[in-house]
Amino acid sequence: MFKRMIFEDYAAALTVTAFAVALTIFLWVSWRALRMPRRQADQLANLPFPTDSEQPHHDTRG
Repeated sequence: MFKRMIFEDYAAALTVTAFAVALTIFLWVSWRALRMPRRQADQLANLPFPTDSEQPHHDTRG
């Protein structure tokens, strides 16, 4: 009733290619984040995002 799925060579190549592209993008973004200057990282960490709470969780000023 059901036929076996044939996993052809092009399908394997597409799978490996997609994984390689995703891995490359992940490594590139990680490298950029690790090499980011400290001042820029601090500036991005303090961006004002809208929240439901009145005080951010990382704010320890009470």
